[in-house]
Amino acid sequence: MEGLVMAGQLILGLSILVTLHEFGHFITAKWFKMRVEKFYLFFDFMFPIPTLLNFALFKKKVGDTEYGLGWFPLGGYVSIAGMIDETQDAATLAKDPEPWEFRAKPAWQRLIVMLGGVIVNIITGVVIFVCLTYSNGNNFISKEELNKNGIVALDLGKQIGLKTGDKIIRVNGADYKQLSDLRASDVLLGENSSYTVQRGNQTVEIKIPSNFIEKLSDKKAAFIEPMAAFKVAEVAAPEEPGIMDKFSSSKPAELLPAYAAGLKKGDVITSVNASPVHFYHEVKELLTKEAGKQIRLGILRGGVADTLSMQVASSGQIGFIPEMLIKTTHEDYSFGEAASIGTGRAFSVISDNIKGFKKIASGDVSASKALSGPIGIAQMFGGVWDWNRFWMLTGLLSMALAFMNILPIPALDGGHAIFLIYEMITGKPASEKVLEKAQQVGMIILLALMAYTFGNDIFKAFF
Repeated sequence: MEGLVMAGQLILGLSILVTLHEFGHFITAKWFKMRVEKFYLFFDFMFPIPTLLNFALFKKKVGDTEYGLGWFPLGGYVSIAGMIDETQDAATLAKDPEPWEFRAKPAWQRLIVMLGGVIVNIITGVVIFVCLTYSNGNNFISKEELNKNGIVALDLGKQIGLKTGDKIIRVNGADYKQLSDLRASDVLLGENSSYTVQRGNQTVEIKIPSNFIEKLSDKKAAFIEPMAAFKVAEVAAPEEPGIMDKFSSSKPAELLPAYAAGLKKGDVITSVNASPVHFYHEVKELLTKEAGKQIRLGILRGGVADTLSMQVASSGQIGFIPEMLIKTTHEDYSFGEAASIGTGRAFSVISDNIKGFKKIASGDVSASKALSGPIGIAQMFGGVWDWNRFWMLTGLLSMALAFMNILPIPALDGGHAIFLIYEMITGKPASEKVLEKAQQVGMIILLALMAYTFGNDIFKAFF
């Protein structure tokens, strides 16, 4: 079921963005009185061969334009008369141009049409980020709250030299406001980034390696978390085996003991085998050491002390979700503040992509970890339908789609724009044969990139 939810969110998000992107081309072409022959969500042919398996799930012609839903669920397209793209080649444009064709219009008009999709994607991304910023405000753990007890240094934190109990007082030599600033893109994607740490009576400078973002992108990688007291928020009840599980030969998941032992929501865990605990990380560390062993868990329930006996699972878990007892600050934004902050967040997606590609080019980050295809993106949406996360990721993808499309690769909008800028500078267009060959080369590059990201997703999913 989770897989279907992931796929559903991905398809809906991309369908919205592709439709809006193609609408950008469509509306600007109509504005300059170009004939738009087709406006399709998904392809009505076996992409990228426009003559193979031509049929649509739905189509309706209105005026000169055929609107439809293709059968091949990948992207979509607008077919503008007189334009070399994935739906037609130079052979179809052998005759003299008609006044309503793309190629008959001035270069500056054609450039606006080519950039129409990117412009609409940027507007969409900015609107989504502004609306989310205005609606949600800002919930954060302040620097002061974080440094009451300090941080818990997890695996990656220890690797760069942080220690549990450290208090981070500056980032890149400057003050900061909230916990999320410690993982801000300009810190993790920047050069020569560092944390200034108060450790007892010492002040220590912790350098962040240039390839740190690659390690942090690993789903299993753990960096830092606040040192906080906690109580039990939820206890995992045993799941009844499903119909398919009864016929499956796979080993059932290991049962977690907390529910059967009597742990309840609201309990405060005070000790593990008589070792007192005050913070959540202490409980995790002690349970990991006692994996597979019998323990006595000291708890406080309604002010009354009690002890529960149970055997820790081999994973080092007992089966509860904590509620961290740390103060979270909320601030609302006026619409003007949200417009400024949301726009900045939207454009930071593009700047982060540029920094990310620089990291790949320099070898600090491997392409296999930095690039994701549809499977990786679907996993980002998650197996639970959360509208806030859906729109946040859709806004992020809208800005990323704008960035990718503006790259100077033939077959992308940016590639077409380069030829049009060349024409505006020189006063003469590139030959249709050159445009056709460039389109073919661009398609090869895109198909290779698609194959790589698909294969990379599959490899990461299984290995």
